[in-house]
Parts: sequence; structure tokens; C-alpha cells
Amino acid sequence: MSTVSDIGQLISRDPQYRDGKPCIAGTGITVHRIVGWYKAGHTPEEIADDYPHLSLAQVYAALAYYHANSTQIDAEMRAEQEEVERLYLEHQQRRGQNP
Repeated sequence: MSTVSDIGQLISRDPQYRDGKPCIAGTGITVHRIVGWYKAGHTPEEIADDYPHLSLAQVYAALAYYHANSTQIDAEMRAEQEEVERLYLEHQQRRGQNP
């Protein structure tokens, strides 16, 4: 007997968890992370194979969520990358001042 999943239940969003980023329900994996792997050239099948606790349906749900909200998620991912770069430069500057 097969069960039917409501695709809307595969993604969750909680303002008090992962800074409110959408996640694959029941996991700590954000849609942002799936998108990052996908943009790095990984296929949905590879992502699901590399992370056996994720089903292929969950990976595709994350990608569907991304495509429905790509403007917002792309902006959030750019902001995250800029913050990482800023912190890295700040760290490098501190190391240069305090050997």
C-alpha cells in the first residue's frame, strides 16, 4: 500500500528555527542548502543519494519551493555570502594586526 504525501507538508518554516528559513520538514536541511548544492552542479538524484535521510521527493519539493520563491531566496543567499565574506575579511585583518 502506498501513501500519498501532500507536497505542502514537505517544507516547513518556523521563525524560531534556522532564522525562519524554509526547511525540509523533519530535518535541519534548509531549502537554501539544497539550492546551493543544486547550483553547484549536483542533480536532485545525487543530493538524495549523498544524504540518505532525504528522499528524492523532499529534494524536489525544496527545488520547487525555490523556483516559486527564487527572487527572495537568491537575495537571502547573496546576503549570506556577503556576510561570510565580510567576516572572513574581518578575521584576516585581525590576524594581520595580532600575529
